[in-house]
Amino acid sequence: METRHEYEEQMIAKVSQEGISLGEDQVVYFDGDWTLPQLADLERRLADFAWPASPELIWDLGGIQAIDTGGAWLLQRTLTLQQKGRRVALRRLSPAQAELMQMVARSGSAIQRSAPPPRMGGLERIGRLVWREGTELREALAFLGESVMRFFFTVAHPRTLRGRALLKRVELDGFNALPIIGLLLFLVGTVIAYQGAEQLRALGANIYVVDLVGIALLREVAPLITAIVIAGRSGAAYTAEIGTMNVTEELDAMRTIGLSPMELLVIPRITALVIALPLLTVFGDLIGVFGGMLVSYGQLGIRFDEFISRFREAIALRHYLIGIGKAPVFAIIIALVGCYQGFQVRGSVESVGRNTTTSVVQAIFLVIVFDALFSILLSWWKL
Repeated sequence: METRHEYEEQMIAKVSQEGISLGEDQVVYFDGDWTLPQLADLERRLADFAWPASPELIWDLGGIQAIDTGGAWLLQRTLTLQQKGRRVALRRLSPAQAELMQMVARSGSAIQRSAPPPRMGGLERIGRLVWREGTELREALAFLGESVMRFFFTVAHPRTLRGRALLKRVELDGFNALPIIGLLLFLVGTVIAYQGAEQLRALGANIYVVDLVGIALLREVAPLITAIVIAGRSGAAYTAEIGTMNVTEELDAMRTIGLSPMELLVIPRITALVIALPLLTVFGDLIGVFGGMLVSYGQLGIRFDEFISRFREAIALRHYLIGIGKAPVFAIIIALVGCYQGFQVRGSVESVGRNTTTSVVQAIFLVIVFDALFSILLSWWKL
């Protein structure tokens, strides 16, 4: 049996390194505290330690002064790694240390690593996509149905419509949007007139620039540009406002005290936008035609009175009414999409930004799709 004097000589002869060291007798000595505060340093020393290449390894654990489950876990993990391809013998291991390492070993063996998820095939991807889109479509239809029923209820009981909230939304979504709508439609009107003037001058048909500007703006361009701007401006605001209220649980608080978020938030926004968007379209028509009038005078020499006279003769009332008639439909689409995406926000502020982006994209896409459908139907009806 090894004496204390022999053990001290071996400790002096070993290569000095706190925590773990290699003696001249090729025995690995462990000493110091193997506790949680020292765990990071001990793990680095174990990673840098030059292990002997012998097929049999001896560990001397007699120098360990304190050990906890963290240290026992590190020892057990190192022992498991070193036992691959060689035999490791433990020496001077106290009963408490042995019991602690056995407990850690049993706990580690009880943990089963989860297998990586199987790779999805093409058919499964299609199925998941169809299921996800179908679920979203079902929720959107449910929201649409609830909105329609609430709207009819509001029509039957006008007192339930909050007038102050409605006027506030008309101001925010209509009056405050006048500058950007006016500027854009003025520029669009000048672009249409300028490009048309270049072609009509070559044909000697200068006066027909009035027909081009009037029909294009009143029938198609002004309602579409106005709706797109409002989708990016008001539709995004609807999603952000309702989504933030959803994240902060204000919607749940409304339902708890017996208030309907549909009545307080959705119906006033839809009604306000149905009122504001046709008025913005009319304003855009006027500004766009005025921009085309200026270009016609500057490029083709068409006086203002000539422009107005030709405008009255060439532009039928139906073109104006068709453009105005599209505006309420676009308003309903923008408001419904913006509010629906706000109610779909879940969990975090990041979801607010994601759903706001989705709201703008979906609203603009649906506005363009419905505008194309209007054009096809009106062409069939020869309007």
